[in-house]
Amino acid sequence: MNLGTIGVWSLAFTHGDRGEAREAAAELEELGYGTLWLGGNPGGNPSGDLATAADVLDATDRVTVATGCVSIWERPAARLAASYHALPAHQRARLLVGLGVSHAECVDRYQRPYAALAGYLDELDAASPPLPAAARIVGAHGPRMTRLAAARTLGVHPYLVDVSHTARARYELDPASLLATEQTVILSTEPETARNQARTMLAPYLRLANYREAWRRMGFDPRDLAHGGSDRLVDALFAHGTPEEIAARITKHAAAGADHIALQVVTAHRSLFARTAWRELAAALC
Repeated sequence: MNLGTIGVWSLAFTHGDRGEAREAAAELEELGYGTLWLGGNPGGNPSGDLATAADVLDATDRVTVATGCVSIWERPAARLAASYHALPAHQRARLLVGLGVSHAECVDRYQRPYAALAGYLDELDAASPPLPAAARIVGAHGPRMTRLAAARTLGVHPYLVDVSHTARARYELDPASLLATEQTVILSTEPETARNQARTMLAPYLRLANYREAWRRMGFDPRDLAHGGSDRLVDALFAHGTPEEIAARITKHAAAGADHIALQVVTAHRSLFARTAWRELAAALC
């Protein structure tokens, strides 16, 4: 499955107007992006029975379409596998199913996430027919989850991480495993304006223990996580500036070992398609 080097990650595909989702997907394909990531909220299941993915696949011809990510607590493995195989073969060839363990703050029955994910992957393997390992990826951050993903799936899709995390994840993965890093982006040349937008978007994630632990492993301390996030944290997690400045951050992720970088443009509302920004970024990156 070819993801290309640059993709687009957007909540609008799962929360926005269905007609515009199809139009935007077709345009993004023409702009040269390699993968369209259908984003979901923390703890949420973004794609139901893959109906949204089917819509986007139907509107495009070449791009890979990926879910980012289906919660293993919300979608039984056998049902997910059945939804996958309900799609025609030519669409399945371009579909990457992103899986995540979500968060204790979002799931009542949350416990032993590593064991839960391993068991879920077992169930996907045992489904009739199974959901192939090469068609799934894990939204992993920690080293154990990353190694599990490398052994059982195409690779990992880290979210809201810095370049140092990309380098550490590459070290944990075998050379054949895919490292598809999400990079959040704000097209603003005013640093304080960009940081204010970043903090609004970051607020719900700061309450989630899994993210706080991931940022601790990156070298951030409790002071960085207080009061909406320090400038140091925000500037590490968010690329802001001109398209050329954002391209420089993408180059750093690639140099650190990322195979693919999914760009999430911060918008005022999750249903908004950042089509102007996507065009500007495509001119610098695609």
